Amino acid sequence: MVNNPSDQMLHTAHRLLTDLVEMGSTGGGGSPEERAAAGGPVCVTGSTGYVGSWLVRTLLRRGYRVHATARDPAKALQVFSEVEGKERLRVFRADMADEGSFDAAASGCVALFHVAASMDLHVSPHANNNIEKHVRTRVLEPATRGTINVLQSCVRAATVRRVVFTSSISTMTAAAETGQRKAVVDESCLRAADDVWSTKPIGWVYILSKLMTEEAAFEFAREKCIHLVSLVLPTVAGSFLTPTVPTSIQLLLSPITGHPKLYSLLASVHSRFGCVPLAHIQDVCDAHVFLMETEQADGRYLCAGGSYPMAQIAQLLSLHYPPFKPAERLGKDFNGSNPSVVSSKRLRDLGFRFECDVEEIIKNSVAQCVDHMFLRNFYCY
Repeated sequence: MVNNPSDQMLHTAHRLLTDLVEMGSTGGGGSPEERAAAGGPVCVTGSTGYVGSWLVRTLLRRGYRVHATARDPAKALQVFSEVEGKERLRVFRADMADEGSFDAAASGCVALFHVAASMDLHVSPHANNNIEKHVRTRVLEPATRGTINVLQSCVRAATVRRVVFTSSISTMTAAAETGQRKAVVDESCLRAADDVWSTKPIGWVYILSKLMTEEAAFEFAREKCIHLVSLVLPTVAGSFLTPTVPTSIQLLLSPITGHPKLYSLLASVHSRFGCVPLAHIQDVCDAHVFLMETEQADGRYLCAGGSYPMAQIAQLLSLHYPPFKPAERLGKDFNGSNPSVVSSKRLRDLGFRFECDVEEIIKNSVAQCVDHMFLRNFYCY
């Protein structure tokens, strides 16, 4: 018998986590799909986004019951209209800005994937006189409150004891104290928020948003005895369910399209690491589920299936999209040497296996973008 309330909470957390693991692919009788269907539902926030929508698809195909959240449920239902297993899907309206709006979706769930992120990252041109105050009060604080709102719904549900938080490689750096690039980039290579504030690199508001929300999520989870793990994503590409081409795929293809802002961002990523870290969307979603189902998962996990210098990526882009002529499009923006090794060793050591290499990622991305006629205007025979 457990008398201490704190011990009781920990005991309950352990029991629910055990149930969660048995529900997944690592325990219990029957097929993984049968065990998933027999367990409690899981919740996915940000279900209409690129990663969120493919994660819902992955979970349904594995037999899970899924509570998906979206600011516009009608849009979500349209995205999932042809998805296998949609009879096990429930869509809930929720907005990170509205306290308590995730309560219904989290109710009864044994796990939650927090994929949603605040997209209100616009810096008003009128804020130039005090831009840092504007970003802190109008962007970062609301984003952090939104993440805490989601986790508070998990606490009120009293059943959620595993949260998988989707993070970004933008929170990481390859810069060593010597001023040189680190040979290996892993989960310990976290960017210092003070450096981001002072240097304001490309995408600095997004970087700070991801840094602050992840830090707040871990702190809140520790206080409330929620088992939270973080999956750090690089540029994600491959297939997609969304009606428009995801921004991360557009980023990868920016040497072809010439999109100025995305091309500059890709060059910034390459400058930071000496390469472009990539992951296939299916590997990314499989890794999310893997961390949910693996009891010993803890802390942060970098999820990069591979990383190539831009010269090699350009060759693969040209191979699968012959109209692209790398020599004509790539300039000094992608010069450099001694790329860092972006390591997913911690995730691999836990037992995860990537299925797609960089060439497969690029091949899938180009093929689907041609099918969607996204690349049609860029043929130059």
